[in-house]
Amino acid sequence: MKIIDVPADWPADESTALAVQDALRDRLVLDEPGPEPGTGRVTGVDVAYDDDLDLVAAAAVVLDARTHTVIEESTAVCRVAFPYVPGLLAFREIPAVLGALAALAGDPGLLVCDGYGRAHPRRFGLASHLGVVTGLPSIGVAKNPFVFSHPEPGPHRGDTAPLIADDGEEVGRALRTQDRVKPVYVSVGHRTSLDHACAHTLRLASRFRLPETTRRADRLCRDALAEAVSSVAPTESGRGV
Repeated sequence: MKIIDVPADWPADESTALAVQDALRDRLVLDEPGPEPGTGRVTGVDVAYDDDLDLVAAAAVVLDARTHTVIEESTAVCRVAFPYVPGLLAFREIPAVLGALAALAGDPGLLVCDGYGRAHPRRFGLASHLGVVTGLPSIGVAKNPFVFSHPEPGPHRGDTAPLIADDGEEVGRALRTQDRVKPVYVSVGHRTSLDHACAHTLRLASRFRLPETTRRADRLCRDALAEAVSSVAPTESGRGV
């Protein structure tokens, strides 16, 4: 499997990345409702890492929003582009994700990220970053809260509780996607309202806790990483001989 190149001008240190994040955050669009839930295309994106080989594999899986039928899927693998810094994980993942999106033949529609959008300490998580650089509507659906506490949502599917920042802003919602199952954490990325983000998530999580977009992208990126590791590992280990 070919390993794609990280862009030559990609930020290499924390201060540069913070400046880029600040500049991109000014381009966020937060006053559009976004696509109508259950219509058009939705694309799940996810990544998997191999820390020993310093690789990250990204997957993009395009589904019909109404039927959840897979329309198209793609993957990309690259070297990890940035050191681990909490709040700046997008800089590690986005080159691979952009590679996977670029390999799609059709329109991705709404991007559904396994991560955060506005529910982020700097109000600019992966879903927001990816939405701004692609221009596509995007939402974040995370498995766990980042830094925001919340009251417990009700026990039934569709029950929510707000994620409130210190300044009083509602930056996301804890959303129960199945009865009496741990909630997921939904936030706006770009060009989508929070109400629509939650509605999209519920429609995509019709049978399981996680959206079908995330489930399929998670499986695909792990398979791509395993293929990349099997092709790269012999070469890497041979360097020390």
